[in-house]
Formats: sequence, structure tokens, C-alpha cells
Amino acid sequence: MGKQGSPRSPRPEPADKQEKTGRRSLDSSTGNDLFIGRRIFGSEVIKAHHGSKYDQSYGSRNKFSYSWKKQQSWLHRNFKSILLMISVTSFIFFMDSIMVSIFHSDRSTVVQDISRLSNVTLHKNGSSQDALPVQMYSRLLNLASNSLAKNVFKPNAPNFREVRSSKSSQWKPCADNNKTAVALERSNEMNNGYIMVSANGGLNQQRVAICNAVAVAALLNASLVLPRFLHSNVWKDPSQFGDIYHEERFIDYLKDEVHIVKDLPQHLKSTDKKNLSLVTDAELVKEAKPVDYTEHVLPLLKKYGMVHLFGYGNRLGFDPLPFDVQRLRCKCNFHALKFAPKIQEAGSLLVKRIRIFETKRSRLDEALLGESMAKDSATGDQEPLKYLALHLRFEEDMVAYSLCDFGGGETERKELQAYREDHFPLLLKRLEKSKSISPEELRKRGKCPLTPEEATLVLAGLGFKRGTYIYLAGSQIYGGSSRMLPLTTLYPNLVTKETLLTPQELAPFKNFSSQLAALDFIACAASDVFAMTDSGSQLSSLVSGFRTYYGNGQAPTLRPNKKRLAAILSDGETIKWKSFENRVRKMVEEGNKVSVRPYGRSIYRQPKCPECMCKF
Repeated sequence: MGKQGSPRSPRPEPADKQEKTGRRSLDSSTGNDLFIGRRIFGSEVIKAHHGSKYDQSYGSRNKFSYSWKKQQSWLHRNFKSILLMISVTSFIFFMDSIMVSIFHSDRSTVVQDISRLSNVTLHKNGSSQDALPVQMYSRLLNLASNSLAKNVFKPNAPNFREVRSSKSSQWKPCADNNKTAVALERSNEMNNGYIMVSANGGLNQQRVAICNAVAVAALLNASLVLPRFLHSNVWKDPSQFGDIYHEERFIDYLKDEVHIVKDLPQHLKSTDKKNLSLVTDAELVKEAKPVDYTEHVLPLLKKYGMVHLFGYGNRLGFDPLPFDVQRLRCKCNFHALKFAPKIQEAGSLLVKRIRIFETKRSRLDEALLGESMAKDSATGDQEPLKYLALHLRFEEDMVAYSLCDFGGGETERKELQAYREDHFPLLLKRLEKSKSISPEELRKRGKCPLTPEEATLVLAGLGFKRGTYIYLAGSQIYGGSSRMLPLTTLYPNLVTKETLLTPQELAPFKNFSSQLAALDFIACAASDVFAMTDSGSQLSSLVSGFRTYYGNGQAPTLRPNKKRLAAILSDGETIKWKSFENRVRKMVEEGNKVSVRPYGRSIYRQPKCPECMCKF
């Protein structure tokens, strides 16, 4: 035993055998406790000095002790670094698992909703339309939902300024600057009489009629009686001028150009009652020229001292028209007409609740909301929420009048035909005398209003995220919640005036459709991006013009070209989503390239012209 343990032994045992022997000795003597083992090693060192039989065991264990102490020293020196590395790695794995779970959760939610929509759509022929979703572009909707799920963590989509025209900021509002034009001359004592106006239609048609009446009064050198609004069977709103607009401000703001009174003088009321000088809408051609007024209206005005333009609306063309008269229309629309204080206050409340945080007032905010908008700037580092306003012009009257097909089958056709018979008998008579055009051809020509489904696809194609906040303007959508399902599924952050305001706050406007429309006007005009679905809509036209006039190039408007969109959607079964995105984006960008108002176009919608704005 002593020779075998001697360092001079000519036949040492194999290293692996020594290692096993050492491990067995360590395990048996320490009970697998390394710290106890270190103490045992120390005692064996002492024993080794008293006999050679411990030499080999001591040498092996002393080497192990030295190696362990070296490792322990290295661990002590690098303990913090190792701990930091482990913590960072764990955090990365933790965040990665959260992001993956959110992505799959969001994606699965959208896909499940779209799948549910597809399944329900199969049952088209039931009795309740509100429970029967109609889906015309199933494949594209699924592609859109997948794209929205993938873009959850994309930081730069959507970009609210991508569709902004870079040259817009060169035009500044100046219709109220009397120095840019010679003031219209008038004489209260020697004018030609009084013009009464009874405007037809809803809020926006009436607004156009008011400013046209102001221009006609100036053109004929007449005093204007504050316009009245006819009660419509469609709008069913008894509101008058003072219920919607600030009367005193309107009269005072235009006093240098037109003499405006609140009521017809007493001695002329009998003339009006006898309808001696009544001029109906049918007696004036649409887009009438100044000569039409001087030849047909002015003689009556001079003869009776007054004239009553009944059912007045879009009965004054835009070109040719004297510069000062055109400028006066702009001044009326963009400066003189301010909503009544109660409407401004409710509108201010709407905008604040959408944005959540206070923001510095823009010139657009001031023009819309006046003193009702908070004057203080945002507090803290939180920016106001950006939102998109969507005017979804898909009410039953619009749908029925279009004569288009919207995928609802026989039930839809019967409903819309019944509505036409009740509300549009003249349209049906006209159709009997003219060659009919198929619904498919109407769609190809861009004559059909966009459905909520089509509007959803456009927004997704432009890159607006699923989390985008959308303010929905308009009245009852044809088809109800079933028609809205594609939009509410892909864009769940959808709000309306009814969801933002309490029943008590909405109570003063209940049953007053024009006043409710004024709230939509404010929310749309104040939005970060405004999307229209029908360029022929008066609200969309007036809102887009208001944003152009006051927006300083920072208020983009999306104007889909319905004819081009119909061509894109016709490839819905084969088109790739990337190609769809590119074509939709190009369509919208090209629709925003109009820099100056073309001849004959509305100054209310396109105010970029010398009569309304000044170029810098």
C-alpha cells in the first residue's frame, strides 16, 4: 500500500480510475456538501504529514481543492456580470413571449370574427336584415384582417401626413380681407327691395343656399331677410336659422356688404302672402348665371319691392361671377356663418373626448368652436389622441336613389323599390322614359355609394391600423349593424356622437337632424384625417373645403375615386394584398393633387382661388 501510494511508483493507476476513486472518496466523506468537503480536505492535509500512505490521496484532493478555490474566486469576481447576463436574457425571452402571444391573440381574434362573418353571410335569405350580414369581398376582407394583424407592432403605420399635399401651405385664408377687393357699394335708402329665401334640404344644402342668397342680394343691390328653412319630409327638422347659427354675428359680420334684417317689413307682408313675387326653384335653372337673375328676378323685385325665392338651393353658378360677389360667398361660408353657442359647446365636448388630452388650439379649431374651445395648451407630456373621421354616406335614401345593387339579394331589391315608390316617384317616372342601366354598369361608372365593407378595405389598404380611432358621421346606415360588421370587426375603436355624449347632453338636439348634423360637421372638420365615401355629398364637400381653407396643409382629406375603386375591387378574387395597397394608395394620392379651383367648380369645396385665398 505504501509503495502504491509513493510518487516513485513505476506503474501509476489510470487517470480515470483515480478520478473515480477521488469522487467516491469525496462523496462518501462529505455527503455531497462541497463546503463540508473543503473542511475535510484541510484535515487530511494534516494527516498526510504523518504517513506516506496518505501522499497520493492528499495530492489528488489538494489539486481538486486548488481547482475549486480558483473557480470560486472567478465566480466571486464575475458574479454581477453573470447575474446581469441571466437577467437580460430572461427579460428578452419574457418580452418575446408576450409579443408573440399578443400577436397571435390579435390575429386569432380578427380571423375568428371574419370567419364568423363569413359563416353568417351564408344565411342571406332570412327575414331580418339586421341579422343577415352581406359580404361582397370575402377574400379581400381576410387579406385585410391578416395585414392588420401583422401590422400591430409596426411603428410607422399609419402615417397621418402621407396623403398631405406639400403645396397646400402656400395658400392662406383671406376672404375676410376687404383690402384685397373693392367693397360692394350699396345704399340702404335706394336699394331695389327685399329678398326672402326659404331654403330646402338639410343642414348643408341650407348652408349653400344662405351664402348663395347673400351673393344674389349683393348682385341685385337688395336687402336680405334672414333666410328661413323649410320643413322637409325627409329631414323632419323644424329648426330655423337662430337654432343652428349665431344670428347677430352673421348680420354684423356682413353689414358692410349686404343689409340683412330679421324680418320682412310689415307693409310688404301682404304681398308675400299673395305670392305675387314668388319664384320657385323650378323657375330658376340649376347653376344659374347672374344674367338669369337680372332678367327674371330683378324686374319682380323692383315691381313689388320684394321677391321670395321659395325652395331655394343650388341655384347660383360659380363661373362667370364678379370677383367681389364670389369673394362674398367665401366670406359668408368661412367667416360669417358660426354655429350657435349650444352647438359649439357640444361640438367642443365631442372633440375633447375623442382627443382625450387637451391640445393647443389651431385656427381650424377656433373657426369651428370659437370661445367654447379650451384656451389652455396641453398639460404634461401626453399628446392628444389622433383620430380619423369617416362620413359613411350609406343611408337608405342614398342607397335607394343610386339604383345600385349591394349584394342583399331579392330582399334588398324589394325594400329599395318600396322606398323609391314612397319617396322618389319622380325618379321612377323618369326611369320609365329613359333607357335603364344595369347595376353592374352603374358600379363600373363609379355611380354607387361605397358600402361599409368597401370603406373598410380602403382604410386597410391605406395602412390604417386596427387600433385607429374612427369617428363615424352620418345617420342610420342602411342594413344596420350587419352592414357595419366588417368595419366594426377590423376597426373596433369606432365612436359616434351618441357614444361620446351622454343622453342628457344629446337631449337638446334630439329630433333636430340639422343640429345633429352640425355636430358631425364639427367632429369631421376638426379630425386629423377626414375620409369621405361620396364626393357628391354636401357635408363631405363643405367639410373638405373648410379643412382646405383653415387647415394650412395639415388637414388631409381622403377622396376615393369610386370608378377606379370599382376596377380595383373587380379583381378581388385574384389580386395580391400588396398590389391592392399600392393601387388604393395611388388612387387616393392622385385625388388630392388639385391645387387651384378649376373653372365652374364649387368654391365651398375647393376654395383655393384668388377670390377666397391668397397665395404666398
